[in-house]
Amino acid sequence: MKRRDFINTTATASAFVGLGGLSLNACSNLGKKQITILHTNDVHSHIDPFPETHSRYPNMGGIARRATLVEQIRNENPNTLLFDAGDIFQGTPYFNFYGGELEFKLMSKLKYDAATIGNHDFDNGIDGLLAQMPYASFEMISANYDFTNTVMDGYVKPYKTYLVDGIKIGVYGIGIALDGLVTKRLYRETQYLNPYEIALDMERKLKEEEQCDLIICLSHLGYDYENPERPCDTRLAQRTKNTNLIIGGHTHTFLDKPDVRTNLNGSSVLVNQVGCYGINLGRIDFYFDSDKKATAQGVSIVV
Repeated sequence: MKRRDFINTTATASAFVGLGGLSLNACSNLGKKQITILHTNDVHSHIDPFPETHSRYPNMGGIARRATLVEQIRNENPNTLLFDAGDIFQGTPYFNFYGGELEFKLMSKLKYDAATIGNHDFDNGIDGLLAQMPYASFEMISANYDFTNTVMDGYVKPYKTYLVDGIKIGVYGIGIALDGLVTKRLYRETQYLNPYEIALDMERKLKEEEQCDLIICLSHLGYDYENPERPCDTRLAQRTKNTNLIIGGHTHTFLDKPDVRTNLNGSSVLVNQVGCYGINLGRIDFYFDSDKKATAQGVSIVV
């Protein structure tokens, strides 16, 4: 099947979800403003596609294919944003040799709008992360990592807003607890703040102060855990009030389409994650009516 045919077939098969909890059909979105959100997670320095002989992912992935796919979608809808949910680094010799420079340069060429920070992005230490920042033309966003007493202070924003076709979009980042995953000497004085509390604070600012119509969280907490005390995306969705979409990472979870959870206000929250290694590209289309009420459709596209 050709890639374009695959995209069209997959998109047709996926369900529309009203952010107020209503199910809608495709016909009801005619004439609405469309905002397309593309996303990746846990690419782990995979620049090239997997070889044809690979046992699990033969001839899949590769940043060149992703670039072609992203360009095609942007041509179809110029109102498109591209995000990454962390663990950009570590996994192939490209990182061992270049320390993340190549990853950031290529993401910049693809015109990523923002990324959050995963635990493996500290693998060359906080100084190693800082050394690669000049190669990133996109924003690094993290609200619950406090870099105040580190060399990264001032290089990471808690959130970023975008105005696209009259729709204001707010994006904030949430990271996983580093203790136990990353050696202390690598992240040094970076402080980890409670993700649930910070998320509530961020979405309040984005909704009430920034007057955002759409609020997105870039999360590297992980999709879901059996331990109820361990923060994850599914529980984050249920504990927030104004976040519309959580783009996740860390657990390498392959979702064919977004999971739908109910927040504290009784509204729907989309939770999505597209596996790992750049194999899939996530796509969420939001449709806004004249009152800026949104419905959404999501798919996972094979690269």
